[in-house]
Amino acid sequence: MDAATLGALGVIVVGLASATAAWIGQRGANRVNQSGAVLGGYSTLVDNLQEERADLRTKLSEAERLLAAAYAELAGERADKARLQAEITELNAEVTRLRGRIAELGGQPT
Repeated sequence: MDAATLGALGVIVVGLASATAAWIGQRGANRVNQSGAVLGGYSTLVDNLQEERADLRTKLSEAERLLAAAYAELAGERADKARLQAEITELNAEVTRLRGRIAELGGQPT
């Protein structure tokens, strides 16, 4: 083989080696890009979930505050009802006493 043939053969071998290296390098880059996309998507998903959890905690605390206020209002209404019930009982006793007094005085209670 002469020098020109060896040179051409060397260029072909170097070209094939370069093409193979480029192909392998591109596959590695694709893997890295795909991995980065997966990690980026995961990170975004985690961020979204954390924001949603924070929003839900805020809504929960507001609902608990409203529930506590409703229970306090209910307790106040129950106390008012008990007070009114006691007043009704006192007034019924007063009516009964007054009817008895009318009857004692010779009147006709209605």
